[in-house]
Amino acid sequence: MTDRADDTPRLLPWTTPDGNPCYLLPGDGTGYVSRLADRMEAEQLGAAAALIEEAEQILTERRWTPGELQLLTVDLKNSLTATYRVATSRGARLPAPDDDPGAAPEGGDERRRRP
Repeated sequence: MTDRADDTPRLLPWTTPDGNPCYLLPGDGTGYVSRLADRMEAEQLGAAAALIEEAEQILTERRWTPGELQLLTVDLKNSLTATYRVATSRGARLPAPDDDPGAAPEGGDERRRRP
């Protein structure tokens, strides 16, 4: 496997005031901005988990107002946006495999794939 973290800028969990993405140049991942981004990602994922529970309660009770549903929708959209950014950032930093993903695994399983 090759390490993509050495050459790929990290997508940060915040944007510029204009809504443009922010990136951090590659490093060892222990700097102040990296640690701040890690904490913010953890908070965003925690907020998403809490929002899922809140949505479950609201939808289970089946007694909501249009305003509650609108607020829930806005909160869910914002949380999904943040969660997607975290997933994109972390996915970009995963090591890329060296081998062909369509190749048979090493050591044996030679089953044929159907077209």
